[in-house]
Amino acid sequence: MALYYRDDAVQVTSDAIHAGGRVVALADVTYVWHERGTTTLAVRGRVLGRGVLVLLLSLPPLVAVVCVLSLAWSAQDRGEWKLALIIVAAFVVIGLALTPFLELPLGWLDRSYERGNRVHELWVQHHGRETMLVRTPDALRFGQIYRAVQRAVEQQTDSR
Repeated sequence: MALYYRDDAVQVTSDAIHAGGRVVALADVTYVWHERGTTTLAVRGRVLGRGVLVLLLSLPPLVAVVCVLSLAWSAQDRGEWKLALIIVAAFVVIGLALTPFLELPLGWLDRSYERGNRVHELWVQHHGRETMLVRTPDALRFGQIYRAVQRAVEQQTDSR
């Protein structure tokens, strides 16, 4: 028996798919497909959180550009370029010093995109019935499960 995928709730082997308390023998599976499910509150919250994070990450550079343009405009009027260049250099040094701290929010953003923005459902047809085995908002996990089921079904049909 080969193990194709296993986590806390789903296990895909060369013999059966164990998901949600159900066990479906691969020999009985005639068709496998996936669908988009209805959006959940968790998915909507993830998309909203992603938007807020993008806004918070993009505001400081925009404010810095406005400040630099304003500083350049006022320096041109007064002819004090030396002070303006010192202030701009200080902002650049501070910005470069703070860059490593972007790792955490950018990591959150990256994981948010990996998890996706919709609910995925895995369906199988066995014994003439259509059964939903897995429903998850995690796109990465769903992709791993779906590919494992595909491999298991392919190996099952090749051995027949």
